[in-house]
Amino acid sequence: MRDLTDNTPLRIAVIAHVRHPVAAPFMGGMEAHCETLVRALVADGHDVTLFASGDSDPSLPVHAICPRAYEAELPWATWHGTATLREWLLRTYRGAWEAIVEGGFDVVHNNALFPDLLDWASRDRVAMVTSLHVPPFRALGEAVARNAVAPWQQLTVCSSQQQALWPAGTTRVALNGIDIARWPFEAVGGGRAIWVGRITPTKGTLEAIDAAEAARVPLDIVGPIDCRDYWVQVSPRIRAPHRYLGHLSGAALTHAVQGASVLVATPMWDEPFGLTMVEAMACGVPVAALGRGAIPEVVGDAGVVVASPADLPQAIRGAMEIDRTVPRARVERHFSAAAMIGRYREAYASAIAGLRSVSSIESTRALLA
Repeated sequence: MRDLTDNTPLRIAVIAHVRHPVAAPFMGGMEAHCETLVRALVADGHDVTLFASGDSDPSLPVHAICPRAYEAELPWATWHGTATLREWLLRTYRGAWEAIVEGGFDVVHNNALFPDLLDWASRDRVAMVTSLHVPPFRALGEAVARNAVAPWQQLTVCSSQQQALWPAGTTRVALNGIDIARWPFEAVGGGRAIWVGRITPTKGTLEAIDAAEAARVPLDIVGPIDCRDYWVQVSPRIRAPHRYLGHLSGAALTHAVQGASVLVATPMWDEPFGLTMVEAMACGVPVAALGRGAIPEVVGDAGVVVASPADLPQAIRGAMEIDRTVPRARVERHFSAAAMIGRYREAYASAIAGLRSVSSIESTRALLA
C-alpha cells in the first residue's frame, strides 16, 4: 500500500453509469457530471481511468467495459426490470471490477447505480467512494445498509435534501460542480426564456410551455426527445414565438443558454440536484423553478422558486428582474469543479484511511497471535 499524504496524486478508477455514453451531447446530468469529474481530477494531477462504454468521448481516459451504452441495444423503457438487462449489467460491471482489482488503484469513485459494486468493494477490501445520484431505490438502499460497516466505503450525495433521504450518518454532501470556463457570463439576456432537459413527463416540458404562455414570454426548448409518446403531446404546443432548438451541445448550447433572460425548471419529481440550473446560473441567467427536491437549495437567491405550476408565470417575470451577477456569484461560491474536487478529495482520504485502519488492526492481531 502506497504511503499517501494529503497532497499525493492518486490513481483513481471512475466507474460510469452505462445507460448512455459519457459524451456530448450529454443525455443527462449524470453523464455531464462524470465527464466534468474526470477532467477536473486529471487537471488536479491525478492518474484517472474511466470505466465506461466504448462509445464515450475518446479524449477521456476510457477503459471500455462494453462496446456501446445499453440504451442503444436494450432501451430502458423496454428492458428496465428484466432479467436480460440485469444479466447484461452484471456481466459488464463484473468485467470492470476484475480490471479494477487487478489495476491496484488507490481509490474507486463509483458513479454507477449498480448495487453489487458495493458488495464487491466490501468483499475485496477496495477503498471506494460511491456517489448516490438518485433517491434510494430498494436494491441500492439494501446494498448501502449491507455495507455500512465497511470503513473503506464512503457515500456522497449531491445535496442536503438528498442526505435526509438516507440513514443518518451514512452519507456526506458533495455538491456537484461545473467547469465555469465553459459557461461564460453574459451581462444581458435577449428577453426569451429557455428550458433545458430530456423531453419526458418527469421533466415537465408541458408545464414549462404553459407557464411561458401565461407569462407572455417566448420559450426556447432544448434537449433530446426521451419519450416519444410525450413528444406527441409536446410538439403541437411548440408554435411561434416558442421554438424547439433540438439536442444541442458545446458552443451551440452555451450560446443558447447565455442569450436567455430566464431558465425555467419544471421537475415533476424530487430532483436530486439540477445541473442545467447551475450551468445557466454561471452564464448569469436567473432561474424560475418548481421547488421539488433540491431545487430551492441549489437556486438560493439566484431565482424564484414556487410550489405550484400555477405560480410559475409570476416566477418567470420575477426571476427576469434579478441582477445577473447574483446567479454567477452563487455558482462561483458553491458549484465550481475545483470546489467539487476538494469535497471528493476528502471522501477519498476517508475511504483510504478506513482501509488502512483495518489493515493496521489485522497486522497487529497477526503479530500478537
